[in-house]
Amino acid sequence: MAAVELPGPDSLLRRTLGEWRIGLVAWRLLVLQTADPAVAAGMDRFSTYRAHPWRRVEHTMDSGRRLFFSDREGLRREVARLERTHRRLAGTDEQGRAFTASDPAVRVWVLVTLYECMTAMRELSGRPLAPSELERMYGEFRAVCAEFDLADDLFPATAADVPAYMDRTIRERLEYSEPVRYLLFDMLRQAPAPRRLGRLKPAWPLVRTVAAHAIGALTVADLPEAFRERFRLRRTRRAALLSFLLHRGMRVLMNALPEERRYRTSPAGNSPTPQPATDSTASSDRPSATRPVRIPAPRRRKRADSRPARLRTFFHQVLDQTGDGRVSSADLQAMAHNVCWPLELTPEREARVYAAFETWWQHLRAGMDADGDGQVSCEEFVTAMLTGIDAGPGYLEQGVLVAVRAIFHAVDADGSGHLCADEYRTVFGGSRVHPAELNHGFRQLDHDGDGRITEDEFVQAFTDYFTARTDTTAGSQLLGRP
Repeated sequence: MAAVELPGPDSLLRRTLGEWRIGLVAWRLLVLQTADPAVAAGMDRFSTYRAHPWRRVEHTMDSGRRLFFSDREGLRREVARLERTHRRLAGTDEQGRAFTASDPAVRVWVLVTLYECMTAMRELSGRPLAPSELERMYGEFRAVCAEFDLADDLFPATAADVPAYMDRTIRERLEYSEPVRYLLFDMLRQAPAPRRLGRLKPAWPLVRTVAAHAIGALTVADLPEAFRERFRLRRTRRAALLSFLLHRGMRVLMNALPEERRYRTSPAGNSPTPQPATDSTASSDRPSATRPVRIPAPRRRKRADSRPARLRTFFHQVLDQTGDGRVSSADLQAMAHNVCWPLELTPEREARVYAAFETWWQHLRAGMDADGDGQVSCEEFVTAMLTGIDAGPGYLEQGVLVAVRAIFHAVDADGSGHLCADEYRTVFGGSRVHPAELNHGFRQLDHDGDGRITEDEFVQAFTDYFTARTDTTAGSQLLGRP
């Protein structure tokens, strides 16, 4: 059967989903999706949303662009990547129920809530879509969903059936779990400053408090009535007024803006798929998703043994991806995921990265998990690392350096055997890292000054990071001066 034509630049779906004001219903979407027990269990066990909320949001937005604003080749590549990722997200929740992110009903719920939030955005703005427009946009939406190869009978048959599907799922399957409560009331109050704040970062604690209250109130006000009724969430008059003013005000503002300023993502779409940075491709516009390998260099007195402090910093800012104070296989899997996310790796190359991080995890668990609970604490990590490093150079080769070499080969997209400055920034760049510090770190590792870092130089930098007793060694300056 011939593939259904995908929505193009003039499609209602792209013109709705691409608008800046879609952000007003973004938190509403996350809450609805997370209320599914399987999604909540996956987030609780595997997601980095507590420790790295903005990166998690960036990944979601980036995936949405790839799904709904790409050509068919880019769409199929993203669907395949999501399927590989979801196959790894399975286990047992706190109530002993088995879950998997590959459950077709769960995947349909996650997709349909996105369509429903687009229609809610229009309705809340006071300009709801007409029935014919709803059917048109739903048809465009289903054309994209067809690439997921999910059974048709799992989806609402028509746009007119979506409200009943939402109501039924809310009443029969959704739960008000801890991840849902955290999203609604705590996440924004604890979130670090977004990377785009720049010089406004010192004001973030105050801004965060106000924003958390406003977004929480707006989300509760905008959630479907069935959801609020079932979980006894009160829609206050102030929240209702806030929703009225924001949605209608944003509609007026968007309509007044020039076409090119109205859209977060142009209806014309992306280039088919972002390519890894090379010598001739700047990396500043790429998603900063390889953050788990960011290695900060803590400030220490030069004569003191700086390894313990450096290892603790590494544990909290790099290893502990889920932010629960302990490291498990989920944290290493999250690191592998974030290395692979922006690089457009083939399934085989992606599998090699995951396998390398699994090797690292097994090495960590074998030498550090003293109580056999499948987790490693910070002190277990620091103590075992220092003991292993002092025992001999082979210790790092059996664990972390296996993953380091896999990162190098993943980032070295052209197989040249070296990393240029742009590829280096892909690995180490971050919102808290000044470009000058990145340049300094690159020069420190580029021992022969040829503008490239070889695999040996890359591995030696990590070796020095873990073994150097002072902060004057080049490897301790992966992000610049300590």
